[in-house]
Amino acid sequence: MHDALPDVDAAEVDLHATFLGRKLALPLVISGMTGGHGRALAVNELLARVAEKRGIAMGVGSQRAALRDPMLVPTYSVVRQSAPTAFVIANVGISQLVKQDREAALGARDLNEIVSMIKANALAVHLNYLEESVQPEGQTRARGALAAIRALTKRSRVPVIAKETGAGITKEVALRLRRAGVKAIDVGGVGGTSIAAVEAMRAAAQSDMARMSLGNRFRDWGVPTAVAVAGVAGVGLPLIATGGVRSGLDAAKAIALGATLVGVGRPLLQAALRGEQSVEQWISEFELELRTAVFLAGVRRVVDLPKAGLVITGASRQWIEQLGYRRTVLRQKRPRR
Repeated sequence: MHDALPDVDAAEVDLHATFLGRKLALPLVISGMTGGHGRALAVNELLARVAEKRGIAMGVGSQRAALRDPMLVPTYSVVRQSAPTAFVIANVGISQLVKQDREAALGARDLNEIVSMIKANALAVHLNYLEESVQPEGQTRARGALAAIRALTKRSRVPVIAKETGAGITKEVALRLRRAGVKAIDVGGVGGTSIAAVEAMRAAAQSDMARMSLGNRFRDWGVPTAVAVAGVAGVGLPLIATGGVRSGLDAAKAIALGATLVGVGRPLLQAALRGEQSVEQWISEFELELRTAVFLAGVRRVVDLPKAGLVITGASRQWIEQLGYRRTVLRQKRPRR
């Protein structure tokens, strides 16, 4: 909500956020996207260098490739080398925690190696069953997945984050994850790049017409990001809003709904391919937009945006009301002073 008479200077707005005990200069994490191939080395190095400089968090892409081929480890380890003090998030797919038809589940030594590879501050388990369902080589054995997460949280030396990759997380699933020991949730909702559509293109390239059709059919499957945030915000865990966040204004909306941080992938990857200056420019514009939104909402800190009040309309409102999240959203709002 707009405050026409804010009692704060824009320059005084505090954009710091705290996530899993670490203070960040901006409530922003570069989503785990790449690694495991030659070009990823330069991209990850660039993004990590900027993350270190700007005081933001960063994730890496699936580290399974490096477990299979140690020659690929530098495409991931370069992140910690270039960002010695940044909050860095390791990556493991949920399917790798469950025995598949032709592949055993990862053991404790493998999971320790994933964390050690980048000296990670946290480990994200990617709940990517939509992606696996469309992939021609997808791994879709899921029985025992929650038990595997519970076992992982008990033995992991770093906090475990549950991360969806484009289909969203409901409040009910978030509660199950919390009981399993997960310390934070990245909702990864519908609204950003459709992983199903991406995998449909890969399937087409392999002449797998059935998987191509499946991916196109399910390109919009899942829970929209805003709806997922509204539901999961009431669970009591730190929350990353990923999926369609393209600006500082988008970030402000997500934080007003209850997010702790926002995750951004494609825009920063595209900027990285243009060079470090483009990444710096994108983050500077993001910061200015977020600062302006906080200022115009009449609060002094970005973490206070949930106090500013909001209006939810259209399809998001229908989702929230039908899922029973409306009370959760309203409880987050506190009277203005």
